[in-house]
Amino acid sequence: MATTAIVGIIMGSDSDLTVMEAATTLLNSFQIPYELTVVSAHRTPERMVEYAKTAKQRGLKVIIAGAGGAAHLPGMVAAITSIPVIGVPIKSSNSIDGWDSILSILQMPNGVPVATVALNAAKNAGLLAAQIIGTTDIPIGKMLDAYKVSMQEEVLKKVENLKSKFNNEFDQ
Repeated sequence: MATTAIVGIIMGSDSDLTVMEAATTLLNSFQIPYELTVVSAHRTPERMVEYAKTAKQRGLKVIIAGAGGAAHLPGMVAAITSIPVIGVPIKSSNSIDGWDSILSILQMPNGVPVATVALNAAKNAGLLAAQIIGTTDIPIGKMLDAYKVSMQEEVLKKVENLKSKFNNEFDQ
């Protein structure tokens, strides 16, 4: 496993860490090295610009950016770098049920795309980052294939449990 980070995980505040940790857990399960830090678009704009400008030369392949409230971080980073950015809208204390974050990340203008996952869905952001990397990294691609099979097997076990518990014979 490479020790140099290939995924950057950034968030606007350390209060977002409880959500963003799900991405680290997922990336750890696929043995994908990452870096994790706070980069605020509003409070440390120069840090954000430097982070985005140097991402590719530092070896990053994908950036996962979590932000709540106005949620400018993913879009601003995507405006600066050419590597894929995955936005994680976070329902924060100053949020309007998370809609402000979702729309701020989702409604990017043409030319500045940000892949957007569901509210607080950092696990899906980690999985999407793994899938992007898995398109060229064969071992990670194989682990993703196995992951998909394990999810299917888990659901089928639940189907069997329901069948036996409720004597249900529906089999499709």
